[in-house]
Formats: sequence, C-alpha cells, structure tokens
Amino acid sequence: MEELARLAGITVRTLRFYRERKLIPPPRREGRIAWYDDHHLARLRTITALLERGHTLSGIAELAEAFDNGRDVGELLGVEGAPTEEEPVHLTPEELADHFAGETTPENLAAALELGYLATDGDEIVHISRRLLDVSSALVHEGIPLADVLAAAKQVRTHADALADLFTALVLRHASAQDLPRLRPLARSVVEAELSLALDRRMRRP
Repeated sequence: MEELARLAGITVRTLRFYRERKLIPPPRREGRIAWYDDHHLARLRTITALLERGHTLSGIAELAEAFDNGRDVGELLGVEGAPTEEEPVHLTPEELADHFAGETTPENLAAALELGYLATDGDEIVHISRRLLDVSSALVHEGIPLADVLAAAKQVRTHADALADLFTALVLRHASAQDLPRLRPLARSVVEAELSLALDRRMRRP
C-alpha cells in the first residue's frame, strides 16, 4: 500500500479513503499480503486527473462504477464483429473528458454505453468509431449539450437501421447476400445525397 501511494503521488491515508469509497478495486490477497498492480495505479492516476479537471469524488465514483459495469471491448467488438469501415479509438478517461469539455457525466456515460458507442478495455475506454467521436465532440464544442447529442444519436440509430433493412431487402430481391459488401458503397452514397438534399429543403423553409 505504501509503495502504491508513493507511485501515485498520494498519501496512504488518501489511498485508504479511496478504497473505502470503492473508487479502486480491492487488492489481490495472498494470506495476509495484499497485492496491487498497474491497474490500481492507472485508476489512481485517473482519479487525480479527473479531480484536477473539477470532477467531484461522488461523480468519479459513479464514473468508476460505470466503467467497471460497462461492456468490455471483447463484448462490443467480438460478439457482433469489429466494424468493417469504422475505426475504433482507445482513450483514457482523461482523454474522453477532454473531448467533451467536462460533460462526461455518469448519465452521459451510461447513455453512450447503452448505445454501444463505448466499451472498456482494462483501464482504457474504446469508442466504436473515430468519425462518430469526432462529430459528437465537434457538436459539443459548438455548444450543443452532450446529452442532446446522444439523444439524437439514438433516433438516428433507429432511422439508420431502417435504411439498412430497406437496402438489404432491395438487394436480396434481385441479387444475393454475397453482393451486399460490394454494393454497400452505393447505399451510403444514396443516403448521403438524400440527406444533403433534405438539409437544403429544410434550410429553405422559414
């Protein structure tokens, strides 16, 4: 415990307090010896970084619980298969907080986990798509609350699933499932063009 506290730059008393608040997982025990590892050190450094960014201990405790109970990267990418075109991004909790200007609240984190945008990989967080991460971060920096961005994303997901079903059904009526990957770019082009035209129509309305 003394060695861990020294490496983390905190006092043993503070470390005991974090343990009592369940901000870090319990050590591995062998008889009367308690072993801490690099995961404990990474968690302590994350706590320090989040405190420096203005998060409260209560908020950090809820974030830690969300991290510990969230889906891991194997479940997110392994069960359903890794994205074929999207690039997953590995982030520390501090980097995630920086992307969203301090709006990584427990409620927003839970919403992102539910959408499948986030997973955990040890002490890191994995975002399923660099493009979605960049766009959502840009919207937040334009002044749109992250909670609203995630709520809109949930609606977009519903419409995107419907569009994917429509395209798949169209192809399967006239071709085979083996043709879907080859024709996939055509579906994306249609959706992008129709959305662009729809935005034109919307902006012309009073």
